Amino acid sequence: MSMFSMAANHSIRPVQEDIIFGMGAMAEEAIRDKGFKRVINATIGALLDDDGKLVTFHSVFEVLKGLSDQQIAAYAPLSGMPEYIKYAIEATFMGYRPNGFIDGVATPGGSGAIRHAIWNYTDAGDKILTSDWFWEPYQTMASEHMRKIVTYELYDEEMNFNLESFEKSLGDLLDEQKRALVMLNTPAHNPTGYSLSNSEWMKLREILIEFSKDQENKIILFIDVAYLDFCNDEEREFFKLLSNLPKNILVLISFSMSKGYTFYGLRSGALLGVSSDEDIIREFKNVCSYSNRGVWSNGTRAAMETLIEIYKNDNIRKKVFEERAKHKQILKERAETFIQSAKEAGLAICRYKGGFFISIPHDDPMRLAEKLTEKDVFVVPLEKGLRFAVCAVSLEKCKSAPALIKEMMESLK
Repeated sequence: MSMFSMAANHSIRPVQEDIIFGMGAMAEEAIRDKGFKRVINATIGALLDDDGKLVTFHSVFEVLKGLSDQQIAAYAPLSGMPEYIKYAIEATFMGYRPNGFIDGVATPGGSGAIRHAIWNYTDAGDKILTSDWFWEPYQTMASEHMRKIVTYELYDEEMNFNLESFEKSLGDLLDEQKRALVMLNTPAHNPTGYSLSNSEWMKLREILIEFSKDQENKIILFIDVAYLDFCNDEEREFFKLLSNLPKNILVLISFSMSKGYTFYGLRSGALLGVSSDEDIIREFKNVCSYSNRGVWSNGTRAAMETLIEIYKNDNIRKKVFEERAKHKQILKERAETFIQSAKEAGLAICRYKGGFFISIPHDDPMRLAEKLTEKDVFVVPLEKGLRFAVCAVSLEKCKSAPALIKEMMESLK
């Protein structure tokens, strides 16, 4: 007998617990039972201090708390406050702004930017290309909008970006549907921490331009830079390579205040567009502004006002950057400690260059993740391995975790 349902057919899906939040809940229960010091909770994708408390930048929240009631309560324009968009562009590119026409639309965090890219630049049933290591919500958002994810291999045999696999996969997709949305998460890729080098970016640019010679092809390159602010400033150099691309290559970039400003719950971001053609950017602004009205109306004005105040005042901006630099150094030390301990333990990891996460390849990640809970180690199982959040784990625990992971890995053989 079929189950009676009131939901629309497209909304009936298998009920699945979110893996990240599910493992996080198990970790919290273990902490309550055994104490924080005995548990390694590497599931949380946010900066935590050594005591497991959420890191918030005092310099940022000082600005937020100084806003007037009107600045907090008033509606923002549908496409975002113009000054906010201006400073979101500045905060993203800094001294590496590409040549071309650039504009943006406010979104609720980077997730809102992803949603707009999927909805406005693919059709129902289309396939979206990303790497075989990817952030699981990409799949959820694609499915929500009746699209599919297809992948290329992120790493080649030498653990560099697999340009050959990327080129073949993009070619196959363009042969099939003549429109390709490519979702590229760099620098500090979630979940592996990989970043494309400038030489890899140059070769990727050449591949895109070659495919663009077929005027029927439409290529939309979406760059998810959620962890950009925790990379070195020179890692923004690749933005210059986005200059003067052919008309049928549109670059979309997600800006988010979640990580770089510790505004996770205030849900503020933007989708930025870069094109050599002014009409394409005008169209981008129009279609995404319309989507704002049709989905969430407008964004969180208080967050927008905060970014504006930070960038209007050199002293405030300096304080924010200094506070961020302090935590960037802590993150770097945790990652270096984990990598060194992994080397000593003989634990193979994905190539890491920066960011919140390090990944460990494994053929049966769910079973390994469950086994690790016996040691009070909680990680996120992915399709190709485990994700360990160095952003949320103390130096001491980053040092001890690799040996425990290796021990449990060996016990499964």
